[in-house]
Amino acid sequence: MRVVFFGSPASAIPSLAKLMTAGHSVELVLSQPDKPSGRGKRLKPCPVKIFALEKGLPCYEPSQVRKDPAAREKIRHVDPDIIVVVAYGQIIPAAIFDLPKFKSINVHFSLLPKYRGASPVQWAVLNGETRTGVTIFRLNEKMDEGDVLASEEAAILPRENAVNLETRLAHIGAELLLKTLAMIDRIQPAAQDHTLATYAPKLKKEDGLIDWTQDAEAVDRKVRAMTPWPSAFTFLRGRRLIIQEGQPSFEKADRDAPGAVISIEKYGILVCCKERSLYLIQTLQPENKKTMGAFSFSLGGQIKPSDGLG
Repeated sequence: MRVVFFGSPASAIPSLAKLMTAGHSVELVLSQPDKPSGRGKRLKPCPVKIFALEKGLPCYEPSQVRKDPAAREKIRHVDPDIIVVVAYGQIIPAAIFDLPKFKSINVHFSLLPKYRGASPVQWAVLNGETRTGVTIFRLNEKMDEGDVLASEEAAILPRENAVNLETRLAHIGAELLLKTLAMIDRIQPAAQDHTLATYAPKLKKEDGLIDWTQDAEAVDRKVRAMTPWPSAFTFLRGRRLIIQEGQPSFEKADRDAPGAVISIEKYGILVCCKERSLYLIQTLQPENKKTMGAFSFSLGGQIKPSDGLG
């Protein structure tokens, strides 16, 4: 099939790669524009654009695809059979998604109608879900509300973080995409039950703030859901401290003092949470410094028992 592909992050690459290796003809790739990155704020292309250029695929990066007539003309010119969308990051108008013979389909990393929105994987981890999956649906003018063509369920593994889960779902989605395209003209689309819908809004930096008055399990879910972005963080003496790895402890604190550093061990820093539960910080990143082990950070009095976080 002749395909136009919309995608931006690394999680979209497995689907794009599968399309190519399966013999589909990717005529055009649309991604988000280059964005400033690093201390020098140099413009950096998104992962899909980098991959596409390496493979010699034509690329276009409209800042607002809804208001870019050139995008529609480029798609009309290549005359695709279908548009495939994977984590593109912009709303695509009907003037575009209705163009191809088989319209447009989206590979979404949840079991719709649960977790509609921009961050389904992170919210599934944050909310303590044990199962999720991938849904392929037909685009319409509403966010993630189109008719379902295919879906596949997957377990969320114990202690799996959002990055690892999204990577796994990206590969499941790529395989499901090929199966869907192979029978696209025979699938009977199924309407979603909108009464069961839940939402996964785009994450903001402040969503990563750790609340030590929650129990250690909830703190752990936040760290696993928010790493690497927007990152799970707290404050120590007014300075931001990013928590990158840790886990709930089986021990209990000797007092109820959420946010208090209870003890410092070679295996990490124990912090009191709700109802004297303990969270073990193993890896962290101090403000404007590199990632380090929690015990290494404690050396030299950087942090000590009785200090408070938050």
